[in-house]
Formats: sequence, structure tokens, C-alpha cells
Amino acid sequence: MSTLKTVLHPKKDKNGNNIYRLTLRLTVNRKRCYYQLAQNIDREHWDAPAEKLKSNHPKHKQLNRLIRKKYDEIEDYILEMESSKKSYTAKQVMDVIKKNKEKLSFFELAEEHTEDLIKSNKHNRAVSDKSKINRIKEFVKNKNLSFEEIDEQLLNKMKIDFANNGNLSERSIMNIFVLVRLLFNNAIRKNLVDQKFYPFGKGKIKIKYPETIKIGLDETEIRKIQEVDLSEYPEISNTRNIFLFSFYLAGIRIGDVLQMQWKDIVDGRIYYKMGKNNKTVSLKIPPQVIAILSSYKQEKNTNLDYIFPELKKISSNDAKEIYTKTKTAIKKLNKNLKSLAELAKIDKKITNHIARHSFGNIAGDKISPQMLQKLYRHTHLSTTMGYQGNFIHKSADDALDSIISF
Repeated sequence: MSTLKTVLHPKKDKNGNNIYRLTLRLTVNRKRCYYQLAQNIDREHWDAPAEKLKSNHPKHKQLNRLIRKKYDEIEDYILEMESSKKSYTAKQVMDVIKKNKEKLSFFELAEEHTEDLIKSNKHNRAVSDKSKINRIKEFVKNKNLSFEEIDEQLLNKMKIDFANNGNLSERSIMNIFVLVRLLFNNAIRKNLVDQKFYPFGKGKIKIKYPETIKIGLDETEIRKIQEVDLSEYPEISNTRNIFLFSFYLAGIRIGDVLQMQWKDIVDGRIYYKMGKNNKTVSLKIPPQVIAILSSYKQEKNTNLDYIFPELKKISSNDAKEIYTKTKTAIKKLNKNLKSLAELAKIDKKITNHIARHSFGNIAGDKISPQMLQKLYRHTHLSTTMGYQGNFIHKSADDALDSIISF
């Protein structure tokens, strides 16, 4: 049996005078526990029978709402315990309510999330997620959001604002929603918000990425890159080597290529850990890659040296510096690839990631999806099928020709 009342709880101040604190008093099996609402009230403003402030108090509406909110929170918890036939004490109930008072807001948990990424040396993702969080802060005008406030209506308004005023693409908006979803799931696991407030899923907000066109180079264009004379352009020659190194090894991501060290080469194979998901990968080194490596061996001092020059003199333990230098290097390499395309007389836009698309384009449907999954280092076959679908055109082309050839 429990009894909950709102009372004025007396306490002596430092001068020995009585002050009256607005308090919720819970009694369970004759034992009492109190929850202070951090408000001191004059007795003349208190309606004891009604358990609320009189209208002569300047903040009676706000404080009465506060009382009702906490009163309902305590009653809801008691009802939940009794419905599940669990025993409880007054102290246990109030401890739960006090803990709920200390719940992190959305932005506080977001800050905790980015700090954890930095501690884990995931600087690239930390910077990316912090940028997304700042976008949300701008939208809500720096209001300190609770998770309960992030509902479907808010997210839909956010989406419209990002598209119209923020000039964000649909993909960028979905990336922000993915982060919101991740933080919401973390909050549910930490009991910071109830599952019923989850705004994603069936009949709610759906995260769906728009289809994108992936265009890779073909065999002729790769040959042009291989054969173009760059004897007068040593910096672009280095860029070509990095691009082809990635291409020959099934499109290794540029960040991973730049962090390759000589120690990663063992018995004709290259071993490395993917920066994107920490998966360990091993690939046979083809002759074309051996030829590229030979042009850098004269710069090698120890096995701990980086293969390519972009990260020279940086400790492999300095994750922040590696992130900064890698980001700068990628920007410079992409600029050089633009010049390389002009010199090789290729009309397509070339970036570091096009090496991966080019491998997919040339692979087409020549080898099984299961083998491509291994080469791409995808966790799920469905990812490979979706990715490779951008480059398999023969069946559709033949079908089209069969219809219009009359």
C-alpha cells in the first residue's frame, strides 16, 4: 500500500528560521521517503487540502505543472511495478525518480558520443558527427533538447529546413538522421528515454538513401592512366601510383592506402585493418602492385615507414595527426587526379574513390557476387549486390537491343 502527497517540508535555515520546501512525500508500508522540488514556498501561498499553490503566488501555474509532472512520474512507476507484481520500497521509487532527474539531454549524450570517438582515435568520424550535431543545434537555435522532444514532427520539419535552407542533399540529411537514430538507441539502452518515444520505424520516420549513380573508368581509360607520360610531373606520378595501387587491390579506400606501412607486406600478401570498420583484410599482391612498390623502396628505412610519402615522419600512434594529414593529402591528391585526367585525355571526373568504382565497373558480372564480397570487404552480400548493380549493364543492354532491332 502506497500513499503519495505533496507537502511543505520544514527545515531550519542558517539563522534558525523555518523555511518550507515544496516536497513530494511517498509512504510505502509506513516508511516514508521525500523528493525535493527545489522550491521554497511561503505557507500563505500553499493550499494544503488541494496540494497545490494558490493563485496569489507569482509562479503558481508553472510550479503546479511541475508538481503534477513529478507526481505523475512517481505514480506511473508505482503502477508499472504493481502491474508486474514486483515489490518496492519508498526509497527505491524515489531513487529512480532522482536518477531520472539527472538524465542527459540529446546534445549532452551527443557530446559524450563524440568524446568517446576521439578517445577511440576515430577522429574522422568524430569530426563528421560533430558537424551533423552542429547542424541540428542551428536548426533548434541551440535549445537543449530532451529525447522526448525529438518526435516525427520535429524530424520532418528538420528535413524540410535542411533541404530548403541548409542546401543539404537527401543523402546528407539521411546521414544526420542515422546519427539521431544511433543516439536515440543509446539513450534507450541507458534508460534515458522510454522506447515509446522512438521516432523511427514502421509508420514513423524511415531512413532511406536515394539511389546514386556510380560511374567508374573502363579498361581503355585505365590503360590511358597507366601509359600517360608523367616524367615531367613527379607529384602527379605519385598520385597515379596511389590511385592504381588502390584499383589493383579491389579499390582499397584512400585513407587505408596512405596508412599502409612496409610491415604490412608479408610473404607476397598485404595485411591491413580497414579504418571504416576495423575489419582485418589480407590480399595477394599482384605484379602491377609489386612494380609500384619497387619505385618507393629506395625511400624505405625501416618496416615501420609508410609506403607512400604523404604521412612520412608521423608516428603511427598519433591518431589525430594522421587524421589531419590524411585529410589534407586526400584533398591534394584529388586535385592532382583532375590534372591526371586532363593529361590522359579522360573526360570523366576522377577522384580517389573512383578507383573503387572502376574496379567494380571492369569486374561487371565476370566473377561471382560472393567472391566480389570478399574482395570489397563487405559484411553483407546484399551490400555487394546493391553496389555491383551500378556496373552490370550487359543483360539490360542485350534485352534493349533485342526489342528495338527490327
